[in-house]
Amino acid sequence: METTLPQGQYIVNSKGKKTGVLLPLKQYQQLLEDLHDLSVIAARRDESPVTLEEMKRRLQSHEQV
Repeated sequence: METTLPQGQYIVNSKGKKTGVLLPLKQYQQLLEDLHDLSVIAARRDESPVTLEEMKRRLQSHEQV
C-alpha cells in the first residue's frame, strides 16, 4: 500500500545548497515509525523463524497468565 504524502519544503543556504527540509508532522512521524521498524528487523535478523503453531502456543500461554 503506497501513500502519497505532501512534499517537504527545502531550506537552502545563501549558496542555494539544500541544508534542511520541513516535513508535515504526519510524514515525519511515519518516517520515524519506518526507522523503528527497520531497527527491529535488523536487531532480529539472526533469530530463528517461529512456526505459526508455536506462535499460537506462546500467545495462548500468555493469555492464561
